[in-house]
Amino acid sequence: MIDVKKLKFDEKGLIPAVVVDAVSKKVLTLAYMNEKSLQITMQEGRTCFWSRSRNELWRKGETSGNVQRVVSITADCDYDSLVVVVEPQGPACHTGEETCFHNPVFQSETLHEFSLQALMTLIEGRKKQKTEGSYTTYLFEKGLDKILKKIGEECTEVIIAAKAEDKAETVYEIADLTYHTLVLMIQAGISLEDIHKELASRHVIDKKVKQEKMTK
Repeated sequence: MIDVKKLKFDEKGLIPAVVVDAVSKKVLTLAYMNEKSLQITMQEGRTCFWSRSRNELWRKGETSGNVQRVVSITADCDYDSLVVVVEPQGPACHTGEETCFHNPVFQSETLHEFSLQALMTLIEGRKKQKTEGSYTTYLFEKGLDKILKKIGEECTEVIIAAKAEDKAETVYEIADLTYHTLVLMIQAGISLEDIHKELASRHVIDKKVKQEKMTK
């Protein structure tokens, strides 16, 4: 960990803080901190900024309830800007949007951004709005038993490919299994955040076990 005294605040005593969702990795907002708000953020474990418009400290969520729990804070190579990784409890934007960055300016015709959350959103859309000819819609129409059957089949395909030590085929089959698992998650009302929290809790337990073994 670096000494916070190394951080370079501007002539107004501020440093930009890019806030990122720990799960989706989306940029939620760009805010500013001064030494006091940074200190409060680290002490309380929730974001606190300096409001340039109101000229006062601003704890995110103090009126809306949309608190941001801080996972980590990292400075850039010049020590003059921060990335704050958070677990948001509600929208980041005052408009009610998940992120303040929701106004498209440009989209490449050949390059496309991909994320599991975006795929989850697409799958969820296929459930809510039936799309003729969509395989995803077909799975939801057939119901849970069909979805579970496909997951069982894809598990077998993964095992066969891995046993054959065929990396390309294993990647292909794991992708199929992942897709069908996401379909099951939507069917069961399970979010990526639910899985993230469960894995994170196991990581903490695993660290404790390792530490205990090291001290013995």
